[in-house]
Amino acid sequence: MRHNKKFNHLSRKSAHREAMLANMTISLIMHKRIVTTLAKAKALRMYAEPIINRAKDDTTASRRIVFKYLQNKEAVKELYSTVAAKIVDRPGGYTRILKLGNRLGDNAKTCFIELVDFNEAMLEAKNQEKAAAKKSTRRSRKKAAAPAAEAPAAEEAPKTEE
Repeated sequence: MRHNKKFNHLSRKSAHREAMLANMTISLIMHKRIVTTLAKAKALRMYAEPIINRAKDDTTASRRIVFKYLQNKEAVKELYSTVAAKIVDRPGGYTRILKLGNRLGDNAKTCFIELVDFNEAMLEAKNQEKAAAKKSTRRSRKKAAAPAAEAPAAEEAPKTEE
């Protein structure tokens, strides 16, 4: 029976699984976005988000705890310098999973997993949506009907012969 076994074992022994998730977390922190299978991305989200949350307070104790999981000085430095500056206001949900489709070789479901505050395209789209929402104004029918009445007069202008 599977009582109280809530996380995905990913068909690996525990040491292999921990090493794989640590390596994937390092890659996610360094590159801000990685492509992987959906099952691994969901397992990675459960593994990485508490580590990223720990980066909000920059103390020696929290750095040591994060280093215990990651074992990579450059990743810890990147996490505390650039990532922590962007997530300090966010209450949670530091990663986003975007499904891509199935892989050709084994038909596995693939996806992007990325850090939320580092996707520049989505941030620009949100800013454009906010700007468009501010620009839109309510118009009455009278104003819309007036230009339509002027349009036929412009078409009736005399045509020049060539």
